[in-house]
Amino acid sequence: MMAYIVRRLLATIPVMAIVGIFVFMLLHLSPGDPAAIIAGDNATEANVAAIRARLGLDRPLYEQFVSWVWQTVRGDLGVSMFSNLPVTTLVMQRAEPTIALALTTLFVAITIAVTLGVLAAWRAGTLVDRVVMGFAVMGFSVPVFVVGYMLVYVFAIQLRWVPVQGYQSIFDGIGPWLHRLILPSVALGLAYVALIARITRASMLEVLAEDYIRTANAKGVGTGRMLLRHALKNAAVPIVTVIGIGVALLISGVVITESVFNLPGVGRLVVDAIARRDYPIIQGVMILFAGVYVLVNLTVDIAYTFLDPRIRY
Repeated sequence: MMAYIVRRLLATIPVMAIVGIFVFMLLHLSPGDPAAIIAGDNATEANVAAIRARLGLDRPLYEQFVSWVWQTVRGDLGVSMFSNLPVTTLVMQRAEPTIALALTTLFVAITIAVTLGVLAAWRAGTLVDRVVMGFAVMGFSVPVFVVGYMLVYVFAIQLRWVPVQGYQSIFDGIGPWLHRLILPSVALGLAYVALIARITRASMLEVLAEDYIRTANAKGVGTGRMLLRHALKNAAVPIVTVIGIGVALLISGVVITESVFNLPGVGRLVVDAIARRDYPIIQGVMILFAGVYVLVNLTVDIAYTFLDPRIRY
């Protein structure tokens, strides 16, 4: 068991190294000069050159890369080119809305998706199955920002049930906190629900066709116990896999959702940094997102050993 976990931990090192190289090269080889943006439209070439020298952008690319890697390994994500604040500080200031949105979306999406997937598999071929799968196809096909604007128009502007935009800290009360997160969580979670529901249905259909399920039915095992204890437990590995894979979808959706609903989170910080070519913020946040994704997939791999003991061997 420990050897398996150690191997998976070691496998994350080259993954993060490749991500770091890709992020650094993508930003530094793309058009645009942050020094010129900082200097302004009326700046002279000398002003721009001075800013580039101060930021270290005049050094060879390999020197900038080595310096950035060394700082990142030590936990230093750099300093923002515009605010002159550490990237770590800026991320921590924006972390609460992003974490809150991600956790509420995960909870809502997984609960609804697994329930719909089990229900569709149990009623395979019926109207219930077709409705659930139709909902899944629609949810995965419509972009997050379209769903977001539709929800804002209907529930915030027309019905006035929830605020249009903004975020309120959980420390100001759970009620107002949830009131602000309902629409963003639904908008972000719709595609996630569709993905998990489809995989849950497919995995459950495969398990429900097994001999031990027919034996359980013949012995008079109740439907709820048969679905949850016997079928869902043995269908859990593919479901957990797609939940881990879907974290990438969740991370990318956070950036869009925070922009649509004006949430002051890390995603909005990235959007503002891209507009200003603030390299340290973009690099730091992308590395953090990649680290979270790798960590989630590592957790999923470890969870396999508990869901299916055969994997331990």
